[in-house]
Amino acid sequence: MTQRLVIQTDRAPAAIGTYSQAVRVGDTVYLSGQIPLLPESMELVQGDMTAQIRRVFDNLQAVAEAAGGRLADIVKLNIFLTDLGHFALVNEVMADYFQQPYPARAAVGVASLPKGAAVEMDAILQLSD
Repeated sequence: MTQRLVIQTDRAPAAIGTYSQAVRVGDTVYLSGQIPLLPESMELVQGDMTAQIRRVFDNLQAVAEAAGGRLADIVKLNIFLTDLGHFALVNEVMADYFQQPYPARAAVGVASLPKGAAVEMDAILQLSD
């Protein structure tokens, strides 16, 4: 039976519910949703939508690194936006964090997110040997 390893880092916000920041099963890591919380204060980052998107990518990166990976290891990224009008901005900011080949991705419009966030992302990583 494949062992499950819970991933936790202080470089990303602590879980605000009954979940882990990430769980590794074999070479696959499942990253829980990240919103633009600052790890040190657990408050939403101040600033515009660009700052919020960047904070989410920074949080995902911290968890990916705690699991032994990096953003380039993401094979599937899910993005949840309370305003799909920010879709182009997500693409613009994402280009600062990712290079080709890009991960598979979905972007979904939602009515609301935890703590009133405007963006949330979760991901699946495939770690290499």
